[in-house]
Amino acid sequence: MPIYEYNCKTCEKSFEIFQGFSDEPLKNCPECGNPVEKKIHPAGVVFKGGGFYKTDSRKAPVEATPKPDKKD
Repeated sequence: MPIYEYNCKTCEKSFEIFQGFSDEPLKNCPECGNPVEKKIHPAGVVFKGGGFYKTDSRKAPVEATPKPDKKD
């Protein structure tokens, strides 16, 4: 279950709570009973390995190599 962080708009108490994805968000502060707002944090994403850059999907250019002269 994910952990959500809330902040009370009145007493400014910050707290965390375990909630399922389908659970309703909290509406009232457990300390003072006034409205709370859910804090949104950016998710940390790390891209590892190849294929994440446009240059990873391109083939290397074929360099023209001079042909050796034929000697008869």
